[in-house]
Amino acid sequence: MLGLGLIGGAATGAWLTGDSSAGTAKSPYTAARAAWHSVPVDTLFPRTLKGRGAGPGGTHRTWNRVAVAADSTCKDGLDPLLLTTLRSVGCERMVRATYTDATRSAVTTVGLVFTEADASGMQALRTRFTEQKLGARKDLMPRTYAPEGTPAASFGNGQRASWTVNPLTEIPVVVLSVSGFADGRAVAEPQPAADAMASGAGTDIAQAGLGHEAKGVADRVERGLRTAVAELTEQPG
Repeated sequence: MLGLGLIGGAATGAWLTGDSSAGTAKSPYTAARAAWHSVPVDTLFPRTLKGRGAGPGGTHRTWNRVAVAADSTCKDGLDPLLLTTLRSVGCERMVRATYTDATRSAVTTVGLVFTEADASGMQALRTRFTEQKLGARKDLMPRTYAPEGTPAASFGNGQRASWTVNPLTEIPVVVLSVSGFADGRAVAEPQPAADAMASGAGTDIAQAGLGHEAKGVADRVERGLRTAVAELTEQPG
C-alpha cells in the first residue's frame, strides 16, 4: 500500500506508510531494505538539516523541508534512462523530499532508492558509475518533486541545475539529489555537483552554490539513514 504524502507540517514520528513497526533486522542490508517503511519520515527526511561548512568557501547552510512525497515505485520517480541504469540492482521502493535553503533562493529534491541487490550487486553498480562516469551524465539526472502550493512549485525538469547520484555499498540504497533556483528560472546547461563545487568553477550554477546544495542535502540525508540503519541492526532479532 502506498504511503501518505506528507507536506510541510507532517506530524513528527509519522511513517511514509501506515506501518509503524520498527524493523529488527540483524544485518545492515536487511535493516536498510526495510527502512523506507520502518523508519519515521522525520528521521529519513528531518524537517531541518544543518550544513556546517557545507556551502561555498566552508560557509554554513541550513535547509528546511517543504514537502515529502508518498513512497513510490522507481518507474514513477525516475526518468526512463536512469531507471534502466539501476535495473541491475532492482528497486524495492523510492522515497523523496524537497528542501529549500534558509533564504529560499534554492530548492533541492533528495531521494533514496531502496534496492533488491546484495553487497556484490551494489559494489558492481558503484564500480560502473565510477568507471563510466555515469554520475556526470545529464541524461541520468534525478527528477524533481515539486508539489503545488510550496516554494518548489516551479521546480520542474527544465529548472534542474546540479545533481548527484551515489550508489552506496554498505547498504542497498542509491542516494540522489537535484537542485535548482527557487525562482523557477530555466537552466540551459546543468552541471554535476562535483564540477560545480570544483575550485575555480565560474558558472552561474557554481557561483550560486547549487552544487553544494545538491551534495550537502544528499550527504546529510545519507548520514541520517546510516544512523537509523545502525540502530535497527543493533535491535534484537
